Amino acid sequence: MKVAIYGQSFQGHDVGCVFELLDELKKISAKVHFEHQFLPLIQEAGPVKHTRTFNANTGLDRSFDMFVSFGGDGTMLRAATYVKDLGIPIVGVNTGRLGFLSTFKKEDVRKVVTEFLAGTYHIEERTLVEICLDSGFQEFGSLNFALNEITVSRKDTTSMITVETFLNDEYLTSYWADGLIISTPTGSTGYSLSCGGPVIAPTAKSLVLTPIAPHNLNARPLVISDDTKIRIKVLGREENHLVSLDSRIASMPNAQEITIQKADFTVKMIVYKSESFLKTLRKKLLWGHDRRN
Repeated sequence: MKVAIYGQSFQGHDVGCVFELLDELKKISAKVHFEHQFLPLIQEAGPVKHTRTFNANTGLDRSFDMFVSFGGDGTMLRAATYVKDLGIPIVGVNTGRLGFLSTFKKEDVRKVVTEFLAGTYHIEERTLVEICLDSGFQEFGSLNFALNEITVSRKDTTSMITVETFLNDEYLTSYWADGLIISTPTGSTGYSLSCGGPVIAPTAKSLVLTPIAPHNLNARPLVISDDTKIRIKVLGREENHLVSLDSRIASMPNAQEITIQKADFTVKMIVYKSESFLKTLRKKLLWGHDRRN
């Protein structure tokens, strides 16, 4: 078994769960590779014999059986930029706050290995969205995709922006708002949800357009097929606006056309039978919470 381990930061009291995972992996003689900046953080807490490392550009390939992310949902989104189109299944151990994507509690970290070996899991392929620009804008480079959402929003102003929106080259509307979120089903429980968007099952073949603080009383989130090509253009009082791909943000000139569409690859998520999407909805978003239940 070949396992990649990743994290961005660590609280001292959380480091024990990493060593618990290593202990389980040692029992099966697994080959362990650490992200090169995460390894020194772990070594500060204790000796680590596994010194093989990887980074965002080298060290990972399709031979890995699992990519384990320690952190919160932001760390999971960052993990996707390491895996890219390699097809390595990802699982998250939550050492952050909500942990909607990082479903495993750190206290249960040993189950990441034991349940995997027992086969009590399945693989879910999650849709990503990518951004395409005609002008050769290279701010995002090869990381032009997002697991959760692509968002356009205002910059350097308190005024609204106008987001002209076309679906498959047919005009939809012009949103007068603080911005617009184009979310995947995975991202429907994130920023889109906070702005009034619907929860979408992670395997649904859909995307959702959610305006941010719209000044149109009849502007509501819109669910569309994930094979739709979305073309937008932002207008406003300032010269630039912001574009974000999950946690990666860039400034872009107004009036530049942006095309957003489903990426041609997916991210594989390990879903254990003990940690389903519906169970996570109930536990972490208190879905349907009612004393009568």
